[in-house]
Amino acid sequence: QVQLVESGGGLVQAGDSLRLSCAASGRAFSQYTMGWFRQAPGKERDFVASITWSGGSTDYADSVKGRFTISRDNAKNTVYLQMNSLKPEDTAIYYCAATRKLGIWRRPLDYDYWGQGTQVTVSS
Repeated sequence: QVQLVESGGGLVQAGDSLRLSCAASGRAFSQYTMGWFRQAPGKERDFVASITWSGGSTDYADSVKGRFTISRDNAKNTVYLQMNSLKPEDTAIYYCAATRKLGIWRRPLDYDYWGQGTQVTVSS
């Protein structure tokens, strides 16, 4: 079992940057693949980025590739999402998720544990 708590969201202007953090508690954080998802009002929860337990492999949605960077610090039980060049269409609640499955996963149903989410709002 792992508990996830996101932080770092806020209201920013287009072109600004934000760094989201997801702190995990519980055992064996370093064994989990971690993911970031986002959900805008009235829309489905979409994949943003994923990182394997070692940090050796990452994956990004096309919409954020080149602007967002996922990373993790297993010593701190924390995964990060650095978001640069933010756009109004990035506005959503951002969720952190964890899975014991090996490899990279893009579907929400592949993840077992979820945080409560943090709001990111980008004004134009």
